[in-house]
Amino acid sequence: MKLNFIIPLALVLAAAGCNSNNSKKDVPVYLDPSKTVEQRVEDALSRMTLKEKVAMTHAQSKFSSAGVPSLGIPDIWHTDGPHGIRPEVLWDEWDQAGWTNDSCTAFPALINLAATWDRELSHLYGDCIGAEARYRKKDILLGPGINICRTPLGGRTFEYMGEDPYLSGQMVVPYVKGVQENGVAACVKHFAANNQETRRTATNSIVDDRTMYEIYLPAFKAAVVDGGAWAIMGSYNLYNGQFNCHNKKLLVDILKGEWGFDGVVVSDWGGTRDDDEAIVNGLDIEMGTWTNGLRGAASDSYAAYHLANPYLARLADGRASEDVLNDKVRRILRTVFRTSMSAEPHFGRFTSPEHFAAARKIATDGIVLLKNDGALPLNVPEGGKLLVVGENAYKMMVVGGGSSNLKTKYEIIPLDALHEVYDGKATVVWERGYVGDPTTDYNKVVTGQDLSESRPADVLIADAAAAAKEADCILYIGGLNKSAGQDNESTDRGDILLPYGQEKLIEALAATGKTLVVVNISGSPVAMPWADKANAIVQAWYGGSESGHALVDVLTGAVNPSGKLPFTVPFALADGPIKTERQYPGVREEGKQWWQEYYDEGVFVGYRWFTSKDIPVQYPFGYGLSYTTFDIADAAVKASGDGWKVTATLKNTGSVAGAEVVQLYISDKEASVERPVRELKGFEKIYLEPGESRRVEFTVGKDALSWFDAGKHAWVAEPGDFEAQLGTSSTDIRATVNFTLK
Repeated sequence: MKLNFIIPLALVLAAAGCNSNNSKKDVPVYLDPSKTVEQRVEDALSRMTLKEKVAMTHAQSKFSSAGVPSLGIPDIWHTDGPHGIRPEVLWDEWDQAGWTNDSCTAFPALINLAATWDRELSHLYGDCIGAEARYRKKDILLGPGINICRTPLGGRTFEYMGEDPYLSGQMVVPYVKGVQENGVAACVKHFAANNQETRRTATNSIVDDRTMYEIYLPAFKAAVVDGGAWAIMGSYNLYNGQFNCHNKKLLVDILKGEWGFDGVVVSDWGGTRDDDEAIVNGLDIEMGTWTNGLRGAASDSYAAYHLANPYLARLADGRASEDVLNDKVRRILRTVFRTSMSAEPHFGRFTSPEHFAAARKIATDGIVLLKNDGALPLNVPEGGKLLVVGENAYKMMVVGGGSSNLKTKYEIIPLDALHEVYDGKATVVWERGYVGDPTTDYNKVVTGQDLSESRPADVLIADAAAAAKEADCILYIGGLNKSAGQDNESTDRGDILLPYGQEKLIEALAATGKTLVVVNISGSPVAMPWADKANAIVQAWYGGSESGHALVDVLTGAVNPSGKLPFTVPFALADGPIKTERQYPGVREEGKQWWQEYYDEGVFVGYRWFTSKDIPVQYPFGYGLSYTTFDIADAAVKASGDGWKVTATLKNTGSVAGAEVVQLYISDKEASVERPVRELKGFEKIYLEPGESRRVEFTVGKDALSWFDAGKHAWVAEPGDFEAQLGTSSTDIRATVNFTLK
């Protein structure tokens, strides 16, 4: 006998969590945007199976982790990078998927952003890149990076925000807020003490607590406590003997304990190394284990992740607690309800004119004028000839460098921007001068340029020098690039001198006697022993889509330069605090599985070292010239509440409108421990018309006077005399005022 069953539609909808009448009271709490995030999290958690919970804690593809299909909770999509939204890649491979609509706005490298010393521009950057991520339906943006520039050799210095924890902390907070205002989680990286690329997955960073808390943690704390970051990425290295993607002290004790972080911890791709530690030591989402496609593990490598089948097995036999799992899942669900399932819908914007304008503004305002003997702004006579020399005038820089590799809608190179300005007025001639990196593709993202070259090095130099004799002015545009051994993920630099024989080329150009302007494009410090032979020197960066326009804006005087160095440029690598192999890149010790790297320099990193040891540098931290001049006067200090107000007057004493960064350093005159001569504790970037003055004010609290006492595990502000130093760099102090902590 055949039976026919008719199931009412209302029952089907109810079983699916829906209601045919769309009655709000019947909507599950986790789907109700009027409920709080925590109410939605708890309701969703109560409806999930154990397998669904575990599935959320590990990757299911190169850049996604699982949602909960049975509840309509979407997958979580992660994306590189901190400078733009990475092109779509294949499910299990790094190579791009071949989409034709994923060419993004390439924003300047973060070191360029740091060089602006401008919090408002940092917020603009975060807002724009967050909008691009949301448009591309990404939930977690893998950035910004804020590791400290401990050594100028660090391959990823260009991705970070310099050598000073205060500057990095002040710049990361508005970036994070800007990103997250678009319903995208900023995943701040790489936590922590990840300061080199050499053997980055096999080096144990041995750092004392005072150094850790004073130098390597403050920017991360600012991102979490002040910026409200929703995600943190662990780093590849070990810290005091435990891998950082499941480091108990970092993730459980400090991040989630001391700082009260309620977001999600994501592993770096391939950074998870142990089943048990991954479960109990604070990791929430494991990404990229066996990152080379699906090789190196079982055929379904995602099921073999540390937080996949091994986790289920431990839960089944009681070796793992479901309470710990629930904490992970709560954090992941919290991320979902803050992003793709946010109560406030976000739609984003992509490659808009406003985004390209923002990229140009940020790139321009970060360019640093290092020297100027009157050669800038450029003065090319009507009908004259400008000789442009150097591969970096032509080579596109957005493609390559590692995980920050981008496919941009367009990239303006300096040579094209110069033609835009001078064609019809003067002749612009380009000579390559040297061959650096002739590659034009990375992970199958292709620039389309032809960088082949048949001339040998000596001929290239001779041709450039010959062309110089015919020119009115020489503009040299060289520096580093993003190839291995330069500004590049996974490798560090070998030294801080210019590569590819560029020093010899610059000497030959200088020998012609013509006006010589040198532009160094790099993301890390470059020593300049040839500096006295150049009439002007400009430090430019990887400026993204609008890099050429930004550079030429400054060179021609359309924009008055206002960038300041976010790191120190020493005369020689040996002048810095890294003196031994055990400090960098680390040593092998008997009985130790990993390379051991000792942070023996302690808190004396960057300018803290050079100023305290009275070692001269080529260009100091915080340094940068202008086409106008500024004066700082009338400094004063007075008690205010629990702290002090430090004030001074900044005046534009030149004939051109421009911006200056007033920097506040604090010097402890009576410390019971060795402290740096001065430490940055405030800065303000102020724009002034010629002759205009403005009063600048800083609030100094006890936190600005404190050092970290490891024995007490507390910040200590000792009674005694302090000096507030106001200047325009770490060595150019224009005014000082004294005060006493009683």
